[in-house]
Amino acid sequence: MLKEFKDFIMTGNVIDLAVAVLLAGAAGLVVSGFVNDIMMPIVGYFTGGVDFSDMQFVLSEAIVAADGTVEKPASAIRYGAWINSIINLIIVGFVLFMIVKAYNKTKKPKEEAPAAPKGPSQEELLTQIRDLLKK
Repeated sequence: MLKEFKDFIMTGNVIDLAVAVLLAGAAGLVVSGFVNDIMMPIVGYFTGGVDFSDMQFVLSEAIVAADGTVEKPASAIRYGAWINSIINLIIVGFVLFMIVKAYNKTKKPKEEAPAAPKGPSQEELLTQIRDLLKK
């Protein structure tokens, strides 16, 4: 059983999957940093200085004690963070589209198999049968 597990783990598909997962995690961090640190300030600039991550709908305010400690945190719907996530998804989708498009251009086009030699037409076959029947 241990040998079967070792054979399974050492197959190319499992190793490729592990590498893909690790690279996806690293790429996700890079893309999130790009979106949050570069794209969102640009989007905020063109929307009049709006920072989407701060946008929220407060359901109940935070209760703060006299000494400044928070007794009960605020309850809010953070729709700005959701807008950031949607923009992040759009950018990631576009980047993946561009990567796949570039990858597809580098692949060699598949050569079409040569067409099978065309056999006799139906008329030719019927003519041959007629001629054989006459004999």
